[in-house]
Amino acid sequence: MNIGLKTRLDLMFTPFRRQLAGFDAVPQLAILGLISGIVTGLVIVLFRLAIEVPLSLMLPAGSSENFEGLSAIARLTFPLCGAFFIGMLLFRLKVHLRKVGVTHVLERLGYHQGHISWRNGLLQFVVGAATVVSGQSAGREGPAVHLGATVSSLLGQWAALPNNSIRMLVGCGTAAAISASFNTPLAGIIFAMEVVLMEYTIVGFTPIILAAVSAAVVTQLFYGNEPAFLVPDIAFQSLAELPLILAATVPMALAAFIFNQTILTTSRRFQGPILSRLMLAGLLTGLAGVAYPEIMGVGYDSVNIALLGGYAAPVLLTLGLAKLFVTSIAIGLGMPSGIIGPTLFIGACLGGALGMVAQAIMPEAASDAGFYALLGMGAMMGAVLQAPLAAIIAIIELTRTSNIMLPAMTIIIVTGLLTRNLFRQKPVFIALLQAQGLDYSFEPLTQALRRISVAAIMERRFIRTKAEHTIEEARALLKNSPVWILIEDQSGPVSLMPAVDLSRYLELLEEDSQRSAEALLAEDLEGTEVDVPASEASDLQPSSETMDTEAGQVRLRVNLLKIPAQRRDLAPLHIQATLEEALAVLRASNVEALYVQRTSAPLIKPIIGIVTHADIVNYYSSK
Repeated sequence: MNIGLKTRLDLMFTPFRRQLAGFDAVPQLAILGLISGIVTGLVIVLFRLAIEVPLSLMLPAGSSENFEGLSAIARLTFPLCGAFFIGMLLFRLKVHLRKVGVTHVLERLGYHQGHISWRNGLLQFVVGAATVVSGQSAGREGPAVHLGATVSSLLGQWAALPNNSIRMLVGCGTAAAISASFNTPLAGIIFAMEVVLMEYTIVGFTPIILAAVSAAVVTQLFYGNEPAFLVPDIAFQSLAELPLILAATVPMALAAFIFNQTILTTSRRFQGPILSRLMLAGLLTGLAGVAYPEIMGVGYDSVNIALLGGYAAPVLLTLGLAKLFVTSIAIGLGMPSGIIGPTLFIGACLGGALGMVAQAIMPEAASDAGFYALLGMGAMMGAVLQAPLAAIIAIIELTRTSNIMLPAMTIIIVTGLLTRNLFRQKPVFIALLQAQGLDYSFEPLTQALRRISVAAIMERRFIRTKAEHTIEEARALLKNSPVWILIEDQSGPVSLMPAVDLSRYLELLEEDSQRSAEALLAEDLEGTEVDVPASEASDLQPSSETMDTEAGQVRLRVNLLKIPAQRRDLAPLHIQATLEEALAVLRASNVEALYVQRTSAPLIKPIIGIVTHADIVNYYSSK
């Protein structure tokens, strides 16, 4: 009964999957994007509640960010207890099962076509909430991206969609998560395409936009339409302020360089047991939290104070540096913390401090500290992630004004250029991936092959058959004009040959038979095998044929594995695979062709198509 239900569902989704195989399946992707956004929005709301409800019960005054109200002992104990809990949870898992965050999403996209397991998503939910609730210097946006990517990936896996569609769903989940976290749908769209998918396509925009908008609608039903930060009325004073803004790019780029390098250096030098590393990270956070409780948790209340000019310059500088080193060292030690939130905190503090310095230098021309704090948030985020457009859009959406566009573009672009070219820094997520011995290829050819499923180009006109046939059986194979003949034995497919080669061989055989018919054939029985005297068989039998002797007669048989033909070795491939996967299988198996299978039931995998290396090359060359 279960098999019957699965079969019916499979048949129902088959046309939908076939449409998704191509590059231009915009209506189908739009539906998936809408569903992905709604589901992701609900998951992010649940994730935020898992953080905010415990914190509002544990922290003074019922505030979910009031770590400052805790005693010094509590500020030291909270991170240690949280680190112990997370360490014990991860200690029993193998290294590859512990991976979470945006870096892991990139790994799954680069090496597993976006397939993420529900167990991994559940782990991210638990450890992501535990890091923030226990006061670790962490952000919730990185875990949110992982959760959005997971639920969207699971949606595609459940429906057995082509892998190119699952990749797009991961992008939809990413956009929806950022949109739901900050109430910034446009920034979520750009972040997904700039940081995760690393490409901008017209086809990709539609589902990702729908995902971001639908997720924002869901979260606004629970949290209203208020932005994530309280941004004061700000304005760019004059063009005379541009030199001050350009001067601020150097310290911001240096801060991004130190942040990234501290993470990488710490991760390389500390390779001990995960529990001891996390306990060390918890101790560091607890000790820093005793002196500077503002750095604990996500710290958005402190960011709001910085934006409103509520801290003095020395305090802003101290908080920014403390957050920078505590967060980067903790992440390097293996704490599953988000990176996006801390970069905003660091940028707000350092930018606000630079703004106060600018006011001291040019009191009449410089804007207030909140203006520079906001610019610092964008500069730090753009430089660390190497995502300038996402940072620019985020700042504009957070302020809900275009007055800041010119200075925001200036500081974000120049800071990013300095970080990339002067300090030779890669995007932090890519650098972390490479530190694991992995990479995330985004060359144009690779990206193009990832967008298309094998179902879009595979040849469906083929016939499966055994190797040996009579002459008439061989002719019957060509009745429906197949393109390929898949030759099988008891163990499965063994070779692939063009049907035209069999047709050519039969034509030559018929010509030879006609020329020798008067000398060799006693009679020609229509629709049956050709029988000749055994004494004359040696003159007729080609090396590619076999013969059966019956009552002094020879029955000719054609062996498809021996006749002259351009046969190809082949290997299996699942219908969900992209052209990138197909090319990888061709190279790894050292074969020239693939037979495409789909799973219709357990242990039942019918062959539904043929893909050759030439097909992939021709498809890409034609685009």
